[in-house]
Amino acid sequence: MPVVLRIDGFVFLFYANEGNPLEPAHIHVRSGRDEAKFWLSPNVRLAYSRGLKGYVVNQMQTLVEQNRAELERAWHDFFS
Repeated sequence: MPVVLRIDGFVFLFYANEGNPLEPAHIHVRSGRDEAKFWLSPNVRLAYSRGLKGYVVNQMQTLVEQNRAELERAWHDFFS
């Protein structure tokens, strides 16, 4: 599970086994034991969240949007 970023206590990562066939580009964001998953394209959008308050999910989404290019680059570099 490659960690791409750590910002403000959030860990941005993806899992090495993302399905067969491979799922579209996305990122998992953890805060402690809680997690959210965001699709990266065509627009950043929430796939799911577990155990997180709405305002925390909003913070995560803002950070994903701000770092989208780096997150997509890391996804494509790892899975290509």
